[in-house]
Formats: sequence, C-alpha cells, structure tokens
Amino acid sequence: MRVLMIGANGYIGRFVADRLLADPAVQLTALGRGDDADVRFDLATGSPGALTRFLDAVHPGVVVNCAGATRGGARDLTRHNTVAVATVCEALRRSGCGARLVQIGCGSEYGPSQPGSSTAEDAVPRPGGPYGVSKLAATELVLGSGLDAVVLRVFSPAGPGTPAGSPLGRLAEAMRRAMQAGDGELKLAGLGVQRDFVDVRDVARAVHAASLSAAQGVINIGSGRAVRLRDAATVLARVAGYGGALNELDAPPGPLRGQIGHPRGDLDHAVPVAYPYPDGCGSWQQADVRTARDRLGWRPRINLEESLADIWMEAACRI
Repeated sequence: MRVLMIGANGYIGRFVADRLLADPAVQLTALGRGDDADVRFDLATGSPGALTRFLDAVHPGVVVNCAGATRGGARDLTRHNTVAVATVCEALRRSGCGARLVQIGCGSEYGPSQPGSSTAEDAVPRPGGPYGVSKLAATELVLGSGLDAVVLRVFSPAGPGTPAGSPLGRLAEAMRRAMQAGDGELKLAGLGVQRDFVDVRDVARAVHAASLSAAQGVINIGSGRAVRLRDAATVLARVAGYGGALNELDAPPGPLRGQIGHPRGDLDHAVPVAYPYPDGCGSWQQADVRTARDRLGWRPRINLEESLADIWMEAACRI
C-alpha cells in the first residue's frame, strides 16, 4: 500500500509515520515543507495542480494529512488548516489515483459541551475560537468533497513529544522548575478544567486502522474519559517525585497570556497565568469513542499515567 504522508514532522505526524513505517506492507512517502521531507511542498501556498501532478506520479492508495497549525492568528490558522486542506481535496479530485484521504481533525471543532456528557460525532459543532473554526471548516471541506475520506477528531493528545508550550508540557516545565529551585509549593491556574487525554501513540494506531478501513465521515479519537487537570498534576507530581503542595491560582477575568504555572518565588515577576486550555472548549470535554470501536476496531491502550511519565522524562532532561 502506497501512503502519502503530509505533516510527518509534526507532533502527531511523527508517531503516525513511525506506525506506518512499522507496517511492512506500507510504502511511505513524506510530503512537507521541511528539508527532510521526501518531497518539498507547502500546502498553504502550493497550487492544487502541482499537487495533482505529484499524486499522479506517485499514485498513492492513501493520503494521510497530519499537517496544520495550532497557534497563530485567524489568518494563519485559516491558511494552514483550511486552505491547505482545500488544496488536498481539490488535487485528489483532479487526480486519477483514487486515493483514500485520512484527515486529522480535533476535538476543538465541537466547542464547549455539557459537564458530565460525552460528545458523539452527531453533536452540532460550535467551536469557541479561531483554531476550532479553522479545523471545522477543513472537516466540512473533506466531508463535502465526494472523496473516499474519513476525519479523525482527536481530542487532547498526550505522551512523548508533547510540545513544551502545550498545557501538559507547561505543567511539566513548571514542576521541573519548582523542583530545581527546591520550592515546596507550586501554584497553577485552571486546575478544575477537565479534558479527554489520549496518548499520541494510540492516535497513531487509530490513523493506521483508518487507513486500512472503509470507514467514512467523522470518528472521535479519545480515551472516553474526562480527567481534571488537578488529577493530572497530582499524577505528574507522583511520577516526578515532587512532594510539594499543588495550589490553584485564581485566574483574573478576561483573556490572558502567560504560563500555566510559576514556582512561588517567580510570582512577583510573572505575567498573568494563562487559562491552561485556550481551546474554546470551556471547562469540560469528553469523547464518545464507540464509533472508533465499532468501525475501526480501535480502543485506547495507554493510560494517562504512562503518558505523563513520558512527558516528565522529556521535561526532566531539558536544560
């Protein structure tokens, strides 16, 4: 099976590429903006015609798109998350390769949900920020393209490779600084937020399964269980061997920017502490993952403690 992988150097993409390369039946070609891609191509600026010619030459059976942006203004997010996907869809429509498209979406497309509820694929999306809007627009483009396509809505990925600037990455970094400074208290913001964490290696397994399946439409990829950030911080402290107190800062009203937490000695000079999940999804998010089980034969295997242990190992080694 020839697979064209877009975004193989991203957080999720690296693990998807590793998973696909481990399958001896897969011939993988990586397309991206970096020098280490097999073929250099910028989806945000490249033309559908140029991508069509490449598709006709390589003739993949599956195209996996893990590319996109999680940060930036509305213009950049639209360019990298929406316009780029429009380019992929148009190129696939023009090409004679007949490839299946596996698009990586996100839980932010749904927006806020009722605490205690599980969000299923038939929920009406109401994204609460430009990132979710740009990803939802991409999903709608894929679903309306007429292609053999599936969108995997990934909730909150965790595990090795978690970006240092992500909420869990910032949490681990704040704890590392507190331990390094010998501080017996760590103050954090937004510990009441609850998210559905899923290990990035389980996400890669889901992408592999979707590539081999005939499933179409939208499929949620999550653990099926919301976890309070305070509980995740407690697990991380146990994994890290941090014996200090974890206390919550009251976040000032209004949009904030800054870091998830500061050791006590840094508070006087710190910028306001950020709400740890500026994803527009409010205080609660939990995926209904029955569709992934029924249509992909997929279930998450890696628990949050293992994911956090890997995040901590990388943070502890950071100089």
